[in-house]
Amino acid sequence: MPNNQFRRGELYSVINGMASTAVARRLQKNFRQAGLEITIEQWSVLYHLWKEDCLSQQELCNRTFRDKPSITRLIDNLEKQKLVKRVPSKTDRRINLVCMTDAAKELQDLTIDLANQTMNEALVGVNKDDIETVKVVFQKVYDNLT
Repeated sequence: MPNNQFRRGELYSVINGMASTAVARRLQKNFRQAGLEITIEQWSVLYHLWKEDCLSQQELCNRTFRDKPSITRLIDNLEKQKLVKRVPSKTDRRINLVCMTDAAKELQDLTIDLANQTMNEALVGVNKDDIETVKVVFQKVYDNLT
């Protein structure tokens, strides 16, 4: 069968979506059990700020694959929780940078540990070669479509 054919129930985006949703739900559950009041969506913004602090909202849109209204809402909520603050850019008055607070920095190790724990739970019984194959295939699919 050619690569672009599938049988009913084997639409790979559906299978991938189900797995992704299951991982996200488990991570959210693990956050709640640890007493953390952040959502997976908020965590994804913080994750990118831990990698590089003080990014523009547009850059956060690009890195998280979200639209501007979604990022604005997430940043508003993170600001209310005192995890980020908007800071005017020194080089461009039209841009506000989103910067972490000390409270956000304190969440990094715990949330990364919980994310790793969640992935370990998800990958029980999956061998390392299969994981690498999936990474390569998904990267190729992404590259083909972007």
